[in-house]
Amino acid sequence: MKPPAPHSLRVDAHHHVWQLRRGDYGWLTPDLALIHRDFSLDDLRPQLALAQIGATVLVQAAPTVAETEFLLAVARGSGGLVRGVVGWADFAAPDAIPTLARLARDPLLKSVRPMLQDLPDERWLLRAEVARTLAALPRLGLRFDALVKLRELPALLETLARFPELAVVVDHGAKPDIAASAWEPWASMIAEVATHPKARCKLSGLITEAGPAWTIDTLRRYVDHLLTCFGPLRLMWGSDWPVVELGGGYRRWLAATVALLAPLDAADRAAILGGTAQRFYGLE
Repeated sequence: MKPPAPHSLRVDAHHHVWQLRRGDYGWLTPDLALIHRDFSLDDLRPQLALAQIGATVLVQAAPTVAETEFLLAVARGSGGLVRGVVGWADFAAPDAIPTLARLARDPLLKSVRPMLQDLPDERWLLRAEVARTLAALPRLGLRFDALVKLRELPALLETLARFPELAVVVDHGAKPDIAASAWEPWASMIAEVATHPKARCKLSGLITEAGPAWTIDTLRRYVDHLLTCFGPLRLMWGSDWPVVELGGGYRRWLAATVALLAPLDAADRAAILGGTAQRFYGLE
């Protein structure tokens, strides 16, 4: 692996921690044997040290305010490692805006993420009550993490048009079906997302969409497309740990990323591996 550019900070812009006894991870079932256990920052720190990563963004994995409060407590106790939290609130609830205002009093809360891919209504973002909450995010100093697949991209595109001041990052490149070599309409739609100036994208989660036999060449077309659409200054790397263990693990994903980004110059690599996340999330 090439070393980071001088004076650059590497950031893992997307990872989780969880405690099963908390009981609100409905998607985390025993059949996901590799990750159906507790994961803490202490489990992650050796991986970060090997990857020369000095800061992280901790992302919600349960649709509860209680989990957001748990993550903020983890971040406060991290010794400066976790510099941002992506939390959750029910955007459709009558008290959504007061709840977010309360949570946002903690400066570590940087963004919020409804679990859009799990909702039955693919156009949920366009509901009037949800739109009111989305409109409030910029004045609360919060960004929006879009956990979407192809199904939700049309509603996201309408949302970007309706709220041009909303700072949005698309998680996991909108999860293209790499295992099936699917391309359109994902490629055209993610390119349209990138035409919105406030939109960013995470280079994360791709190996879990690529199937167990993935190689660097499997990923190359998708990563190159995201680079072409967003450019290094609007693309940020994340591990999606511990979910990444389902696709081959942290080190393998990071090594693949470094190989795929090798043609870029040092400044562009540094942006993707840290600078973009620092700017987007306002990491201290």
